[in-house]
Amino acid sequence: VEKLPPYVFAGMAKRIADLRASGVEVINFGMGDPDVPTPDYLLDAVCEATRHPNNARYPDYFGKPALRRAIADWYHARFDAQLEPDTEVLPLIGSKEGIANVALAFVDPGEAALVPDPAYPVYKYGTIMADGIVIPAPLTEENGWLPDLESLDLDIGREVNVLWLNYPNNPTGAVADLDFFERAVAWAKRHDVIIAHDNPYSEVTYDGYVPPSILQVPGAKDIAVEFNSLSKTYSMAGNRIGMVVGNPEIIEVLGRIKSNIDSGIYGAIQDAAITALTGDQSWIPARNQIYQRRRDKLCAMLSDAGIRVNKPKASLYVWAHVPPDFTSRGFADALLQATGVAVTPGSSYGAQGEGYFRMSLTVPDDQVDEAISRMTHFFAAQREQIGVRSA
Repeated sequence: VEKLPPYVFAGMAKRIADLRASGVEVINFGMGDPDVPTPDYLLDAVCEATRHPNNARYPDYFGKPALRRAIADWYHARFDAQLEPDTEVLPLIGSKEGIANVALAFVDPGEAALVPDPAYPVYKYGTIMADGIVIPAPLTEENGWLPDLESLDLDIGREVNVLWLNYPNNPTGAVADLDFFERAVAWAKRHDVIIAHDNPYSEVTYDGYVPPSILQVPGAKDIAVEFNSLSKTYSMAGNRIGMVVGNPEIIEVLGRIKSNIDSGIYGAIQDAAITALTGDQSWIPARNQIYQRRRDKLCAMLSDAGIRVNKPKASLYVWAHVPPDFTSRGFADALLQATGVAVTPGSSYGAQGEGYFRMSLTVPDDQVDEAISRMTHFFAAQREQIGVRSA
């Protein structure tokens, strides 16, 4: 426990709550918490399923067969990936739960996991909770925020069991193509390392981009599993439902861990997930247009202010350089204090995130516009101060 730092978003939420209690109108770009409402047909499905008596009983540990089939069919339709519902699909209480359990399943005390840096913190924290060793896999802007697989050092005197990947990426918004996944699968097979690919942003995309799944690589199921979630795709973050799919031996071990920790997913949420996966998908592109509009506004404001930023093709995040003379934490603190706009310092995601900050696109449009006004004035004041110092 002493090795485990406070969860970054929990600490941020408390600080924002304190500021709001003092009267500050905070605009929070911190968490990727979808603000676009869950579609009515999914809300109706939840309400109807709640009335079914069977859904008040203990759920199946491994998910309803109909849900596992719906997940397999969705993966086939979306990625042309073939999955056996009974052995290669495991529903989760949100993908975060399964991500944390990977370390309990495959990283014994003293063994190691390769964790991207920067990255979603749970890959690292799950390894720490299992008393495993975290080996950073550096991601750099120069390499497109992809790990240089051949430079990863496995000669550390410890067994390395897991490599974490995440594309479209949180926090950077970077994407990976099938060629990268093919190289990753080949590398993992050579080194006998499991790949755990986290893919919750596969349906949050812009400008016509269509992300792949690692399971599209021939032979990927020999070594890999993929996590996905209904949180971002269907605006169901509060419902806590996701899945892990792929290698059946890995799925079986994760199922054993889960069945000794939790009692499964509430049946009504499973029924709603079946409706989501098998029902109307036509609203998703329109939803993405909302996020894309916000992306374009924020990126334009940052570019106009002289802040280096690349428009992401997918994910819910804008990842940008901090202004000169700031650390990541220092910039986030100064911005929040001066403007009431909360962003996440890049250093929260690892050492390689220093010098960057992240903004989520899950903020209502009127607040985005207000934040742009506040930040424009902030950056102008910073440029004026730099000019005075230079003079």
